Amino acid sequence: MSHAPRWEREGRDWPNRAHSRFVARGPIRWHVQRMGAGPVLLLLHGTGAATHSWRALAPLLAEHFTVVAPDLPGHGFTAGRPRGGLAMPAMARAIGELAQALEIAPEIVVGHSAGAAIAIRMALDGVIDPKAIIGLDAALLPFPGLGAILFPSLARLLFVNPFAPHLFAQLARMPGETGRFLARSTGSRIDSAGVAFYERLFSSPDHCAGAIRMMAEWDLDSLARDLPRLRTPLLLLHGEADAAVPLSSARAAAAAVGDGRLVSLPGLGHLAHEEQPKAVAAMILSFAGER
Repeated sequence: MSHAPRWEREGRDWPNRAHSRFVARGPIRWHVQRMGAGPVLLLLHGTGAATHSWRALAPLLAEHFTVVAPDLPGHGFTAGRPRGGLAMPAMARAIGELAQALEIAPEIVVGHSAGAAIAIRMALDGVIDPKAIIGLDAALLPFPGLGAILFPSLARLLFVNPFAPHLFAQLARMPGETGRFLARSTGSRIDSAGVAFYERLFSSPDHCAGAIRMMAEWDLDSLARDLPRLRTPLLLLHGEADAAVPLSSARAAAAAVGDGRLVSLPGLGHLAHEEQPKAVAAMILSFAGER
């Protein structure tokens, strides 16, 4: 029995719904939003999120670009899994195949958290050749200290436990719990509408399972080793109050890239682009304009 979010119910008033379409490519049926005109800018959300994360940012960028934003495999309203699972290289290849199906060649890629890691993997593996990559609170390096060992191990334990996604979904349905979880885990304060969309997703065992599986199959050690090979200009925008990825990690990642730059965002957390979309859009447009 499927416990995935349903477009006709959970997606009934989805942000930017008029720009949504479904695209079948291989084993995956993608939910994609496309808006605007001009050079293609690809948006890749982070673990546990979906296109709703771009609800305010995407229309601002669409004033200057053709914005394309998919739900990643295992997330939101995208159904199916890439060949190779939800590991970073497999996700990168799958998004490249989606780009081919849409007949687009992204010139700018903006990725949030794990989405930034996928964007860089795509560039490193020759899947795309963008003029710039912007990482929003990017998760690019292994967690410091014990976290480097405990985090992936815990994710794998949760993945093999068939009850874990259902437990998380049950907790998400408790009044106020999703908002408290987001505040604790991200350090961000987003509007009630944003919290409600996260609650819809977190209430789905399939969505929770996708997020857990993605974390269990993630390999940031390989990405960290490969970062110095990145030749694409990289801008990292990072909230100083990010409770998920420390600012020191972003600083080290930017330093590892030949053309890497870091801008810290005072008072903002891991969901900085949802807290201050206009300010983040202005920084993206400025960096893209230089390219």
